[in-house]
Order: sequence, then C-alpha cells, then structure tokens
Amino acid sequence: MQTPAPFEYERAVTLQGAIASLREHEDSRIVAGGHSLLPMMKLRLAQPSRLIDINDLTELQHITREGDEITIGALTRHVDLLESELLAEHFPIFRDAELVIADPVVRNRGTIGGSLCQADAAEDLSAVCAALKGTVTIVGADGARTVPMADFHLGPWTTAVQDGEMLTAISFPIRAGAGSAHEKVERRAGDWAIAAASAALWIDGGKITGAGIALSAVGLTTIDLTRAEDLLRGEAPSDALFEQAGAIASEDCSPIPDGRGPVDYKRHLAGVLTKRALRKAATRALS
Repeated sequence: MQTPAPFEYERAVTLQGAIASLREHEDSRIVAGGHSLLPMMKLRLAQPSRLIDINDLTELQHITREGDEITIGALTRHVDLLESELLAEHFPIFRDAELVIADPVVRNRGTIGGSLCQADAAEDLSAVCAALKGTVTIVGADGARTVPMADFHLGPWTTAVQDGEMLTAISFPIRAGAGSAHEKVERRAGDWAIAAASAALWIDGGKITGAGIALSAVGLTTIDLTRAEDLLRGEAPSDALFEQAGAIASEDCSPIPDGRGPVDYKRHLAGVLTKRALRKAATRALS
C-alpha cells in the first residue's frame, strides 16, 4: 500500500486553535515537515483522521537565548539547527548531527519537534537532546508543562505528549566548561544510523562535573547511558576512562539483528562511537 487512507486537512492559524482541533478531532495528528509522518501514512502504519498543519505558527520557529538557557521552538527546521552560530558556539553536537541527517530536501522542511515526537529509536536528534539534558515544553488546553528528555520517550513511537497536547519547545541549560559531540555510522550518506552516540561533558578544574550520553538505533528507544554517566562524574577525562564508558555502552544497549547488521556488530559500534564522541566532547570542553 502506497497511498494514505482518507483524512481531513486543516491549516492552523494559532497555537490554541491547533490544540482545540486536536481535542475536538479524535486521532488527529500535527504535521509540519511531514517527512516522518507521511511515509507512515502511505504504508498505512499511521491513519490519522485529520492533519493539522502548523506551518503558519511561526512563533514556534526560533533559536533564542535567555539568560543561561537556549530554547529551540518545535517548528525550527533542521537547516536552522545546522546553520545556527549560537548552537555551534554552545552545543556543537547539533551541527555534528545535522551534517549526517538525511539530505538538504529533508533538512529544509523537517523540524526538531517532528523528529522528537516521531520517537523513532534510530533518530539522531533524540539522542542529541537526551545527552544535553534538555527539557521539553508541552502545551495543552490546561496550560504548559515541562518534561525532562529522560522522561519524554515512553516507548517505540510513544512520547509524553498526550491527546490534545503539542510539543512547543525544548530548552537546554548553558554551563561553563561544556563540550559535546555526535558520532554516527550509516550505510550511506543521510541514511538511518546503524548506530549513533551523542555525548556531552561539563569539565571544571580538570574534573568531569556532569555528563550526558545517549545512543540511537541500538534499542527500542533512545538509550540513556546513566551507568556510564555515573562512571564519568568526578573523574579526570582520559582515554582509559572513556574506554570503560564505551564498554558500558556495548553492554547496556539492546540492538536487534536486521539488514543493517547483527547484534554483536551493533554492540561493538555502540562502544566505539561512545568513546569517539566522549573524546571529541572532552577536547571541545577543554579548548
């Protein structure tokens, strides 16, 4: 099947109007870029009764700094993340990831909100945002609430966004001594990852004061490597330490065999990419 089931279409003009429509129409879905949702609709893996187009809600398309926090609106395109000098300065991990996400056609239309809400385990930005310890803002008829990225993905294709709600933004704290990096292995340029690792480190006085590590494509959801993060805190960065973190990554992921490779190969990749990302993040933090 390569044609979607019948659906209604609405172009939202206000955020509250979009939320009201979500509440009114059961099984409706938000669409912005549509590069994840529309292929699923063509295969009838998703059959929304109504698509609510939010491309006119330009207030959700921004990358802004307020005090010690950077906030990215849910409608911000991949190309904006790639080209943002503000993100490159504070979170170079975004540019790392965007350079290996899909192709210019997808990056020109796809959004960070769509990527996160799709909750695909092989999706790069979910690991990036998890490693950076981001916090998402979700808005519904009763107001806004915030959810840490660690609690956002509940399972495959499932997030903390409930019926009648929308993800509107994701925020990241700016801390001194920060470095971050994303490493990925793919079969061809722009493909889904065979395995990918995102790492963020905060270093002060020669010691790691904070760490975030997340993996893509080696489990049913994005994997937060909390055991490896605990290992790093309070220690001086070193190849030996990152080797141990990589070993934990290989142990704590849960890949499945498929056309991209067997389990042992994916576990090996998870460890190698974790070490690479940590080394690059440490170099950037100390530069």
